[in-house]
Amino acid sequence: MKKKALKAAFPHTLPLFVGFFVIGISFGLLMRSQGFSIILPIFMSVVIFAGSMQFVTVGLLTAGFDPLSAFVLTIMVNARHIFYGISMLEKFRGTGIKKAFLIYGMCDETFSMNCALNAPNDIDKGWFMFFITLLNNFYWVLGTAAGAVLGEVLIFNTKGIDFIMTSLFLTIFIDQWQETKDHTPALIGLISAIISLLIFGSRNFMLPAMAAIVVLISVYASYNDTAEAETAEETAGAK
Repeated sequence: MKKKALKAAFPHTLPLFVGFFVIGISFGLLMRSQGFSIILPIFMSVVIFAGSMQFVTVGLLTAGFDPLSAFVLTIMVNARHIFYGISMLEKFRGTGIKKAFLIYGMCDETFSMNCALNAPNDIDKGWFMFFITLLNNFYWVLGTAAGAVLGEVLIFNTKGIDFIMTSLFLTIFIDQWQETKDHTPALIGLISAIISLLIFGSRNFMLPAMAAIVVLISVYASYNDTAEAETAEETAGAK
């Protein structure tokens, strides 16, 4: 069962391997360029496993000691995971002990994959999502380790290297746009983010944007379900 789940999950994670590996390398290089040991970036990728926050943490570690600001910034950067967790409650139901790892490993990209993909009929959904999460985690740690080792022998200007996270999110957005016919959820997310950015500013827009996205998409999904049910009833009545 586990081997079948791994074989089924692996092909879906390959496109993400390139992105995670390259970004992991950039994070490892950035940490080494700031004078940190090889072990620390690898340890951070295993324990924290939050790409954007790990890049932010580099600045926090090199700045003055301010635990309150670090705590608030961490909450702001990763607050979106609250909404991820809420939306995955039903899908994680019945996964048993695997649920703990699924929660721990739920980064943006893994959330997107586990949310959109369904396990084949003959494969346990829990193991399918587990291996998607595990493989993505492994790619990130592997890339970080490679970057940390390369940072031992390579010296170059790392200015702007953290923009790679933004470029990955943009690539994922474009890929999702091209693969789906219904662009309404994507437009809801984009417009909500832009309006929140204009109203609350770049430092405070994340939470209101995520709240608006969750509410609007929930309303849209409810409307779609109702419309589909009515269509099914009309079709059944016509027969």
